[in-house]
Amino acid sequence: MDLTPYLDSLRRELATAARAGGEDAEACAGRLLAALEPATRLTLLRLLSDAAGEISRDLAPGTVEVFLHGTEPRFAVTRPDARDLPPAPPRDADPHPVARVSLRLPEPLKTRAEQAAARQGSSLNAWLVRLARTHLERPAPAPALIRSTAQGEP
Repeated sequence: MDLTPYLDSLRRELATAARAGGEDAEACAGRLLAALEPATRLTLLRLLSDAAGEISRDLAPGTVEVFLHGTEPRFAVTRPDARDLPPAPPRDADPHPVARVSLRLPEPLKTRAEQAAARQGSSLNAWLVRLARTHLERPAPAPALIRSTAQGEP
């Protein structure tokens, strides 16, 4: 991250303020800015480091670190290995108690449903639950227009 634009902005603002005090104040501000640039750069680095610490606390267990590359700060974002994370709750977790249903399917339909479930890596039961949930969560279709044509005499 290049800090130069921020330091240049600070330099411009101070120079503008110093102009109001005349040439002596402007010359003094120029010397002061040259002397303060390393301290200002260090202060900005501390600010970035503190910000990275706060972000890391919010990202835990991931981290954000600031390090110097020459005179410029760089960020390193570390994401935890998925094996180190606690298992995520099942997507189909439902706070409601489970109800049992007996379903009788024709054998060819049951076979096709089992094959479809296997292709998705699911049990037949989980596949049927997901299928029912998906169908029921869709918005209801608009009622169809019914057209009748009179048959018979004109």
